Amino acid sequence: MHLLGQAISDWYHRRKPAKLWVHDEHGPKVEMPVATYFRPPEAMPELEQLALRACRGKVLDIGAGAGSHALALQERGLEVTAMDIAPGAVAVMRARGVQQVLEQDIFDHTGPAYDTLLLMMNGIGLTGTIAGLRRFLQHARTLLRPNGQVLFDSSDVAYLYEEEGGIPPAGPYYGEIRCRYEYKRQKTGWFTWLYIDRGTLDLVARDEGWHTAILAEDDSDQYLACLSLR
Repeated sequence: MHLLGQAISDWYHRRKPAKLWVHDEHGPKVEMPVATYFRPPEAMPELEQLALRACRGKVLDIGAGAGSHALALQERGLEVTAMDIAPGAVAVMRARGVQQVLEQDIFDHTGPAYDTLLLMMNGIGLTGTIAGLRRFLQHARTLLRPNGQVLFDSSDVAYLYEEEGGIPPAGPYYGEIRCRYEYKRQKTGWFTWLYIDRGTLDLVARDEGWHTAILAEDDSDQYLACLSLR
């Protein structure tokens, strides 16, 4: 996974940046443009801009990458901590001026308490599986102040099964996608990234004691969700 941090660092420092590729089990590898992690707010998709506007209070930006969302929130005067597990990404965030940065896994983080947990660019995918999402929601309870919120975007990937009549196979949840990164001829191990449809999200969240509000959606089955404790 730290290849992503290396790619972010190389792009920022112009150290012969190369293409970052994402492999999954559903087709050929696709390029993930590293410049995407450095977009200014006005160049972000509408869902991300809306998420930034919805942030309030003390914010924890989880899986913050190059820190673009954290920097935008700082500009608005919010107190934000940016978190990532990749050392290269963490160094870039500090170099770009993010004031509070943590190199840590969210599941190892114990506070202080926040008003908003933010996971952009399908950051909720780091939970990996439905079981992982449940674990995250249980952990998030310990990190939020009363009336706190979790903001994230995700998408329904049922379109991957259009050739099968749009019917996902039986077995593990179809949004649990096995992936790996490739950068400069190096590859990470395979890991699972979660893409969750709105209906399943609502069921899981409700079961864990959360209320789900869909703040926006687009014509590509992507949506912005806000979770609050019931």
